[in-house]
Amino acid sequence: MRQRTIEKSVEIVGIGLHKGVPVKMRLEPLEADMGIVFYRVDAGVSIPLKIENVVDTQMATVIGKDGVVISTVEHILSAIYAYGIDNLRIVLDNDEVPVLDGSSSGYCMLIDEAGIKELEKSKKAIKIKKDVEITTEDGKKVALKPSNHIIYDFSIDFEHPVIGHQEFNFDYSIEEYKENISRARTFGFLHEVQYLRSKGLAQGASMENAIVLDHSKVLNPDGLRYDDEFVRHKILDAIGDMALLGYTLVGEYNAHKGSHHLNHLLTKKLYEDEANYEIIDLEEAQDEAEVFELAYSRVEA
Repeated sequence: MRQRTIEKSVEIVGIGLHKGVPVKMRLEPLEADMGIVFYRVDAGVSIPLKIENVVDTQMATVIGKDGVVISTVEHILSAIYAYGIDNLRIVLDNDEVPVLDGSSSGYCMLIDEAGIKELEKSKKAIKIKKDVEITTEDGKKVALKPSNHIIYDFSIDFEHPVIGHQEFNFDYSIEEYKENISRARTFGFLHEVQYLRSKGLAQGASMENAIVLDHSKVLNPDGLRYDDEFVRHKILDAIGDMALLGYTLVGEYNAHKGSHHLNHLLTKKLYEDEANYEIIDLEEAQDEAEVFELAYSRVEA
């Protein structure tokens, strides 16, 4: 199995979630072994996708270098990671990725428009060898476990009548991602949006790009896309955060009340001990390659 990039450059204009200003984004092909690289054209700074370049995880996953940052990278990374793209340059003229409709479906359409190109070098993946877990005193947990499949299992609990307890198990394929994960939107509570705006944040947030709830109901006129859209979006976020590993994951991600911050701690903890993982070459590791080939062929056939 070979590394992947896109066939041609594509671009889109949208608004940033927090500043609410227009952002132009262009996706460009890269050669093998170049990885995923963000580029702030207005600042002339490249920011490779690496764990050490994560600078904030409070409201979103934010990467930065030399004082230049790019915020809310998780949704586009989720789509890129789900499509198995290894090499790509993401060019932006501002410090936020466009939020689009609050999901990753628009990024999937952009990648579909660009097309997938296989490169000459073999694809690598990271295979989990030992359980790695981050837990908190209030019962939150994120973990990576060995598996010959690619699985994301997430549960949430909110004291809200529309959300409550939700759980979802996602067995990876591009087709399943597009159908069951990519359309799930980010969500927030009306009182939180009002507070964030008072702090100069969430200026671009609206019911066009998020699910908004008051104390008892969803305020969006069109309602939900899935009854359990909230936990599906948490999986979307987790897939984007795991892209910081630098390789496609072979293993099981498991979380209860997970967050961007806990995901960041998890990726760091995984790499602290080389016994936790193995970097495998998918030209040589036939069993794992078959898992990816099946996942990719379902949508490409």
